[in-house]
Amino acid sequence: MNIILHEPEIPANTGNIGRTCAATGTGLHLIEPLGFSLSEKHLKRAGMDYWDRLDVTTYVNWEEFCRKHPDAKIYYATTKAEQVYSEVHYEEDCYIMFGKESAGIPEEILKEHRKSCVRIPMAEEMRSLNLSNSVAVVLYEALRQNDFGQLKRQGQLHRLSWDG
Repeated sequence: MNIILHEPEIPANTGNIGRTCAATGTGLHLIEPLGFSLSEKHLKRAGMDYWDRLDVTTYVNWEEFCRKHPDAKIYYATTKAEQVYSEVHYEEDCYIMFGKESAGIPEEILKEHRKSCVRIPMAEEMRSLNLSNSVAVVLYEALRQNDFGQLKRQGQLHRLSWDG
């Protein structure tokens, strides 16, 4: 799985998303311009000590990403989509793209890929969910559909055992 953030603006959101990607073995692709520096302390704090485990790639712009990944199957997460995120089948190697916090994915990109746009249902009077929450919701649905891949499926207690 891969997550694309198109021009993210808030370092804490990208840090949280980075932590989620590191925990799930998901690649993170950042389309510039970014609203922060990758060395910013808020980004690192939100990502905690997982940032060095993250597979992150940056691109100068959307066109560079498209040139480097011409055959990528991309789903575009937007509040404007007609279909709900749980109504599509996510391939193991797909990309799920999210736009910047203030404006989302540019409408020119959405219009070109209408059938691959997905949305998270929410109350009509709400504009959007937090970006890092949205990534987690859609990513975990995609992972669930693929039987969670190589992710650890059983947790262990720290001091006690489940069996006694």
